[in-house]
Amino acid sequence: MSLPIDSVLLTDLYQLTMLQGYHAQRMNGTAVFEFFVRKLPGGDEPKRNFLVAAGLEQALDFLEGMRFRPDEIEWLRASGRFTPDFVDALAALRFSGDVDAMPEGTVFFPGEPILRVTAPLPEAQLAETRLINLLHFQTLIASKAARMTLAAPGKLLVDFGLRRAHGAEAGLLAARAACLAGFAGTSDVLAGRLWDFPLYGTMAHSFIQAHDDELAAFEHFALAQPDNLVLLIDTYDTEAAAEKLIPLAERLAAKGIRIQGVRLDSGDLAEHARRVRRILDRGGLGQVSIFASGSLDEYLLAAHTAEAVPIDGYGIGTRMDTSSDAPYLDCAYKLQEYAGIPRRKRSEGKATWPGRKQVYRYYDAEGKLQRDSLTLVDDAQPGEPLLRPVMRNGRRLAASPPLQTLRSHAMEQLGRLPEALRRLSPAPAHPVEIAGRLKSLVKAMDGHS
Repeated sequence: MSLPIDSVLLTDLYQLTMLQGYHAQRMNGTAVFEFFVRKLPGGDEPKRNFLVAAGLEQALDFLEGMRFRPDEIEWLRASGRFTPDFVDALAALRFSGDVDAMPEGTVFFPGEPILRVTAPLPEAQLAETRLINLLHFQTLIASKAARMTLAAPGKLLVDFGLRRAHGAEAGLLAARAACLAGFAGTSDVLAGRLWDFPLYGTMAHSFIQAHDDELAAFEHFALAQPDNLVLLIDTYDTEAAAEKLIPLAERLAAKGIRIQGVRLDSGDLAEHARRVRRILDRGGLGQVSIFASGSLDEYLLAAHTAEAVPIDGYGIGTRMDTSSDAPYLDCAYKLQEYAGIPRRKRSEGKATWPGRKQVYRYYDAEGKLQRDSLTLVDDAQPGEPLLRPVMRNGRRLAASPPLQTLRSHAMEQLGRLPEALRRLSPAPAHPVEIAGRLKSLVKAMDGHS
């Protein structure tokens, strides 16, 4: 049975029970919800200095298609959980609201909304679970991938994580988020087709093991892939395999085939790379690149960069696609206004800033991020407003930008980070000031609650 992940039933039960309550009380006024991250992962020793917004395209896809299918309506009716008139109302439900959001690839910080939904209360409420699901995951992975991009400047970075991702959708969206945040491409064929970004792949150890002779395996693969020949050389003895490539390269050259690269996947990658580089250079194969994979993260990439390890590119898998050091973000999608009245949650440790908000960004003389200001949408400020209109009356204002455009925006954003925020070590928090108008609103609300 295939999994219908596009179903509106892919939600939490309490969304539907709340909607029935709204329906009974005719609560259809305009609601404003905002999605934001409460704090960086890691607490007092944050494992991120910044985050990268991602997932907006899929969020808008969901909202445009948010409706119950006839068979789903009949299932809800037969469940006995809901009143007949409420189920009838669900059959007619469509998203008719507005969305403002930060463009994908935008750097942001805790407390800053990256998406605002303004819609009739039942519509905005029903969207909660899936919007969090989509925005949280891609933002999580894009933020991890951005750190790797910064840790290995000038290196070819490729997403290799599909097989270790937490499910098919996670694998696809991780590839998208990684490429958005600076990766050159992915090994995921379907992701390449869906978003038109480059595909990279070499060979598995099984191809070598299926042959009686390693050199024969290399030759057979060369004949099968004459225009994109990258050989995996660490199945048995890495350096011995590198030596075999020298006479092999001459034979292949006679057939018009050039060895483009070798891949290392185990052991001390740095030391093997140094030895292999010396062997290849000594054999006249200085143009052959070295590509590495296997349990890589930004910390190892940074160490290789500092040590000038002769590795030209990396295939990044498990630790990125699972964001292994910080596998979740403390994020939320909260009601900030209903029926024209600002709303505020005051729960201990989870209080919210009420009202419809905007984030303004300021830069220093060198164009680097200096500070942000969080305020109400009608409190215009001279900085750069980060949330922009993307949907009105349930329809996109424009087609989603191609991934290369989003990637360029993300690279521009990373380039404007101050040096302290670019590092892997914890940095002083980026200043996010709360504007006076917003503070005054909170004071007025708390004094009259």
